[in-house]
Amino acid sequence: MGSTALEKRKSTAVSGHTVSPADEPSAEWGWHGTFRVGTPAAGIFVGLAMFAMLIGNHEGWTENLWLIGMGAGLLAGVAWMIHKRRTSWRR
Repeated sequence: MGSTALEKRKSTAVSGHTVSPADEPSAEWGWHGTFRVGTPAAGIFVGLAMFAMLIGNHEGWTENLWLIGMGAGLLAGVAWMIHKRRTSWRR
């Protein structure tokens, strides 16, 4: 039975061989990570922007509840992500 691309990628990662730029174009210029500062910063900015949208000309509470819920959920998600990142090595 032939091996799949995922199995080949796992075997090259385990054996220590270099990754071909044809498989992963970002390997050519060396970036494999995430935006460690940009992602939480953008989440906090958008979460606070949700609360800033409470100031407006809408009359009902339905919009306010959605804005508060989504803003609080987004900020809670950012806090959870930061907490997971700080405690990931302790497991």
